[in-house]
Amino acid sequence: MPREIAFDTETTGLDPRNGDRLVEIGGVELVNHVPTGRTYHVYLNPERDVPIEAYNVHGLSADFLADKPKFAEVAQEFLDFVGDAVLVIHNASFDMGFINMELGRIGREPISPAQVLDTLAIARRKHPGSPASLDALCNRYGIDNSRRTKHGALLDSEILAEVYIELIGGKQAGLALSVEPEEGQSRQANDHETMQREPARPRPVPLPQRLTETERAAHGEFIAGMGENAVWARFASPAGD
Repeated sequence: MPREIAFDTETTGLDPRNGDRLVEIGGVELVNHVPTGRTYHVYLNPERDVPIEAYNVHGLSADFLADKPKFAEVAQEFLDFVGDAVLVIHNASFDMGFINMELGRIGREPISPAQVLDTLAIARRKHPGSPASLDALCNRYGIDNSRRTKHGALLDSEILAEVYIELIGGKQAGLALSVEPEEGQSRQANDHETMQREPARPRPVPLPQRLTETERAAHGEFIAGMGENAVWARFASPAGD
């Protein structure tokens, strides 16, 4: 079954190459695009200060993070949780830049870009020219993000999971509607059969007329005003009824 993890991080700043570090990691497991209830969450000691600009975004102070584990101490449990799942990330280059920088610091292999799906890129393709931030997508899809008074890795992962499901077609995308083939029957044949539909048939009893005589007369006068060469005149004539 396809396994994915809606994933987010919080950091001390914008650029790991300039010494910025992770302060929080959050992830929500999806199987067949459906949340399983299994999550991953950890606060991290960044081994440095937290600038006020970053604190204003996520509310995590250096004092709060001082007794939290360092990335090296949780790296293996994080990698075990991820496994071979696809990481679903909004603006993936940002988060993966930090994750792979931290992995490099402890001599671990980076996570491959092939294992990452960027929902920001999906949103820009699906809604070109429209705002594509997580908040904007919540507004577009009617997802409640009122709890998001500050950024938080696990909360943002939960919201991202909902946004991602909408981006790929809504909650129906996660429903398993296929029928398993019977023993001895090929899946190809079974898939072909389940795709076939009964032909459309006329209603045994026609639907009642919904227009009143007054509305029909008003419509006839409107068509008549278009002139005898109007296309609608053919449909309004007795021959077209």
